[in-house]
Amino acid sequence: MSMATAPLRRAPRSAPRGRPVTDAARQAVAAALGDAPRRRDLLIEHLHALQDRHGALREGHLLALAEALRLAPVEVFEVATFYAHFDVLADDAPAPAPLTVRVCESLPCAMAGSTRLLQALREAPPQGARILAAPCMGACHRAPACAVDHALVEHATPQRVAMAVRGDVPALPSPPSLANYRARGGYSVLEQALSGALTPETMLARVEAAGLRGLGGAGFPAWRKWKLVLSRPGPRHVVVNADEGEPGTFKDRHCLETEPHRMLEGLLLAAHAVQAEACWIYLRDEYPHLRHALEREIAALVQAGLARLPIHLRRGAGAYICGEETALLESLEGRRGYPRHKPPFPGQAGLFGRPTLIHNVETLWFLPQILGSESGGADYAAQGRRGRQGMRFFSVSGRVRNPGEKLAPAGVTVRELIEEFCGGMTEGHRFAAYLPGGASGGILPASMADLPLDFGTLDAQGCFVGSGAVVVLSDQDDLAEAARNLVRFFRDESCGQCTPCRVGTAKAARLLEAPRWDRALLKDLAQAMADGSICGLGQAAMNPVLSLLRHFPEEAVP
Repeated sequence: MSMATAPLRRAPRSAPRGRPVTDAARQAVAAALGDAPRRRDLLIEHLHALQDRHGALREGHLLALAEALRLAPVEVFEVATFYAHFDVLADDAPAPAPLTVRVCESLPCAMAGSTRLLQALREAPPQGARILAAPCMGACHRAPACAVDHALVEHATPQRVAMAVRGDVPALPSPPSLANYRARGGYSVLEQALSGALTPETMLARVEAAGLRGLGGAGFPAWRKWKLVLSRPGPRHVVVNADEGEPGTFKDRHCLETEPHRMLEGLLLAAHAVQAEACWIYLRDEYPHLRHALEREIAALVQAGLARLPIHLRRGAGAYICGEETALLESLEGRRGYPRHKPPFPGQAGLFGRPTLIHNVETLWFLPQILGSESGGADYAAQGRRGRQGMRFFSVSGRVRNPGEKLAPAGVTVRELIEEFCGGMTEGHRFAAYLPGGASGGILPASMADLPLDFGTLDAQGCFVGSGAVVVLSDQDDLAEAARNLVRFFRDESCGQCTPCRVGTAKAARLLEAPRWDRALLKDLAQAMADGSICGLGQAAMNPVLSLLRHFPEEAVP
């Protein structure tokens, strides 16, 4: 063989490919993580620990974290850059501002003037603060809202934000303690279940008789979920979806602020009924006061001997898509919040591939009442109106005199919510339209204010009640701008996994900026998104636009 054709021989590598990990970065990661286990499913918790300690996620630290978890660096970087609350910076990049002020720009806050607030803060930012626009913070009833780092500022003004920057933030309410709840009869139903006086078979029958449904938005009958999970071999898990992020929704926050142990008792009851081996609570990052309270109360539960299985509390990181149940599971496992294809459904193969019961906070909140009822759940079912079953929470915001969380019968109308529960319309405003189910539930005119609000009652109008987020609009609101606001929200919150949603929401946002809307093209785009999107975000993102085109005269929209 001639020298010209001899194969080249390369010297073996003396080090792994890519940028080396420094000892300083290893030490920084070790200090931030402490004695926490080095597991993949804790990746997001570890990222929070690093960012909380250093104010940002430095690239060198991410490389050291990947080494500690025995992951490829790309697996850590893709997660760190997916979530809005993480700041990924080069090692030599300037540190971010000491404070971050996030101003909510979702519809209820926009109606209350958050756009003007954002502009004022950008023109004259508080010293040492950066100003960012942000999605819903769960304070729609006290709009406009913003967050100074993690301190929530409600009814925000430039002056109140400046006070918060100085550390003068009114304390949010502290939830009732375990002792308080037990003094009022709390955990008596769980004690019946643990003693065998209340059997899993009886629990399942009572949930079915009550007609309890998943109240996170889909409305799937709870008893069917339980049966599906029980039909699969263990180990099984129960997951609490406390990642509400739909504009107009704040019911999880209300339940956890006013009676967190009622949710925890419901969680332990559900876990007992399906013979689960572990419970998981996925709480949105915008509720740090609730995270601290739950940490304290879960520890008290364990000490009292009432929690006979692990309860893991995990922190979200600013991704609306993680409210979708399979995206939430991906996030719990330490990955990007990408929705999974179904089937299999979570009840068949959920968290870590095991049968998983996923419930919303509100669903669990009602369980102690239903399972402790001597009527077998019939009294709960009888509380609905117009033939509907049960009670539920409605988050009411917008142009009403007394916005807030309203516990009302299923089947109530929006007119009844406004008049009976909210004290009527805000003075000077005339009722014009409403969102019956948050950003994705569509928009209906005031002429349809007497339709019952419950699962399936609005199908004929192309709308749905979803999580019960009711936003009331008046004659002083621009309906077309409301639709633009909602579509921009979906554009910004699309996870980007599937093309119909990623491209469709961006295209829709551009089309809605035109002086005259191309109705035919908007309808075609909506159909393509509904047909091709993996999850409900892309499938329902155009509902506000379609409902405006269907139910409102042409002079109401461009």
